[in-house]
Amino acid sequence: MTGDITPVPHEPAEGESDCEHVLTHLYEYLDSEMTAADEHRMRAHVAHCSPCLAELSLEELVKKLVRRSCVEQAPETLRLRIRAQILATG
Repeated sequence: MTGDITPVPHEPAEGESDCEHVLTHLYEYLDSEMTAADEHRMRAHVAHCSPCLAELSLEELVKKLVRRSCVEQAPETLRLRIRAQILATG
């Protein structure tokens, strides 16, 4: 975490449920862009809320899959075919 982090509002906005509040700030939590106190509140909520925990787990999985996919390189033959098609249509 850096000193430039904007704290997540401690309380949900008027008319917003705790779950809506947590889900709104889920990516800030996953990306470690929260203050320690806000991270603690998020962990406390998902520890007692099955739907929010399920959503957190799903988003963590998606994030891992994207990260893994971004590391793998396409085979050279595929890259050459794509490049040839781009040049042919361009």
